[in-house]
Amino acid sequence: MKYVTLGKTGPEVSAYGLGCMGMSGMYGPADRAESIATIHAAMEVGVTLLDTGDFYGMGHNEMLIAEALKGKDRDKVQLSVKFGAQRDPIGNWLGYDARPAAVKSALAYTLTRLGVDHIDIYRPSRLDPNVPIEDTIGAIAEMVEAGYVRHIGLSELGVDSIRKAAAVHPISDLQIEYSLMSRGIEDEILPTCRALGISITAYGVLSRGLLSGHWNKEAAGKGDFRAHSPRFQGENAERNMALANALQKVAEEKGMTASQAAIAWVAAQGADIVPLIGARKRNQLSESLGALDKPLTSTDLAALEAAVPKGAAAGGRYAEAQLAHLDSEKRKAG
Repeated sequence: MKYVTLGKTGPEVSAYGLGCMGMSGMYGPADRAESIATIHAAMEVGVTLLDTGDFYGMGHNEMLIAEALKGKDRDKVQLSVKFGAQRDPIGNWLGYDARPAAVKSALAYTLTRLGVDHIDIYRPSRLDPNVPIEDTIGAIAEMVEAGYVRHIGLSELGVDSIRKAAAVHPISDLQIEYSLMSRGIEDEILPTCRALGISITAYGVLSRGLLSGHWNKEAAGKGDFRAHSPRFQGENAERNMALANALQKVAEEKGMTASQAAIAWVAAQGADIVPLIGARKRNQLSESLGALDKPLTSTDLAALEAAVPKGAAAGGRYAEAQLAHLDSEKRKAG
């Protein structure tokens, strides 16, 4: 495993992180024992960055990670936690709450569920339209001063909000979707982060499984996000599967799986970009981490980008109603 520093002032983390969301039902039922075994397997090969959200399974994901960390050296992992998303008892999304008091309350519950005395990277999951980002970051900064948080991260913010947040406190990284099928950050967000010394932790590197070579239309069951995602519906799914098949063909020619090629492509975009591997099973983890041993040449990169050209994906990465609330999808002011 290789290690990198997130941003100018962030922590040192593994070059690949483990995204734990799928272990708490977002892609259908998950096996608790296998999830914990996957976390352990990741740690054994040097993965130190574990990413979660307090709303993943309404706290389930944090408690799962806490169970996995029992008997382990807590200081050998960096816990990255998102907060702010509000859900009702049956899992419906209700909006966001990033008021200063809510920030501190959410953190208190997270510390208890995880069974730790600090969070390595704490970040609002989205921009709360009713709260200035400066107020949200200011509240986290107070928790940094008090020792409950080590570093501050961001998630799915646009360039104006990123600048405002960075003016309040140093930011380690921006967590945002980035893959061969989702390259929107390249125009404005990525250059802005680089100018400010902020790294990218990239989620959705396999485009929710579309690029893995393993997904099929019958795969999305009850509770699976993809059952309602535009890219997995009707003609969109057919067009996107054609792209995935083209990627798989190129990957096989280079002795890689489609997953490895897609992940390696993201990693190759810069040392300041850390892919988050959303594996729920040990075999998925092992395959994905195999990308570490398969560096890509400029010729390889060009072939992969020809297979999945920028802007070729059919359908948005979220439904229109959700995209409308994403600050990262808004154009730069002026």
